[in-house]
Amino acid sequence: MQIDFYKSFKKQYSKLPKKIQRQFDERFLLFCENQFHSLLNYYELSGKLAGIYSINITSDVRTQFYYKSQDYIIFLNIGTHSKLY
Repeated sequence: MQIDFYKSFKKQYSKLPKKIQRQFDERFLLFCENQFHSLLNYYELSGKLAGIYSINITSDVRTQFYYKSQDYIIFLNIGTHSKLY
């Protein structure tokens, strides 16, 4: 599986507290092993965000991504629930 990060994601990630960055790193490894692990709360968004997926990083921090193809994922954004939605 190939994974890329949009420039906006990288910028948002760099502004996060180090603790949240470490939590993302841990969840990212879990995601790479099993995208559907229950800790990730993997789900597809609806409405104007249909086709975009989300996973939990913490109870309030989420990251959004989409499948460019079956084996190619691009992470779009990371931030608090209120900032992303």
